[in-house]
Amino acid sequence: MNLDFHDREKAFQLLTEYTQNKSLIKHALAVEASMRAYAAKYGENVEEWGVVGLLHDFDYERYPTPEEHTVVGAKILGEAGYPAHVIRAIQAHADYNGMERETFLERSLFACDELSGFVTAVALVRPTKSVFDVDVASVKKKLKDKAFAKGVHREDIYKGAQELGISLEEHIAFVIEALQRAADVLELRGNSSVS
Repeated sequence: MNLDFHDREKAFQLLTEYTQNKSLIKHALAVEASMRAYAAKYGENVEEWGVVGLLHDFDYERYPTPEEHTVVGAKILGEAGYPAHVIRAIQAHADYNGMERETFLERSLFACDELSGFVTAVALVRPTKSVFDVDVASVKKKLKDKAFAKGVHREDIYKGAQELGISLEEHIAFVIEALQRAADVLELRGNSSVS
């Protein structure tokens, strides 16, 4: 079963049914943008990968504990008719589930999750609050600052690039570009002069 554009609309409705926090919704949209970009790069199903990114944390606001997050969501997605490989990718992005990431879809979601959030955080502390003023060097510098975005698991960012088989720099650059293309939706254009 391949997911299409109509499934994206349904997925967004599901996300907003379970998630009210605006920051969590923006995070889902950022991961969606990164996943769609990787799908396009590697000739995968862009709509399906986008849905996986959009829904990866949809249950987190209501079910934030390791015992519930992705577990409750998997049941909800199963009942809604989502394919098993989509549900597995979402569950595999949480290391505490103990699932080995076997597919490129699973590895990509894991790699995009923390980095998309981190790049967003870097953009928001720029004077312009613009993702267009974020570059690889600024992201790497902030990664070394343990006081910055303390909730982001830096080891997952490094591990994500490694699982994709690319350099950290290449992965960061790719995600920055993906988020720049989605800047308006993510409200990350800021007051940069880039149009």
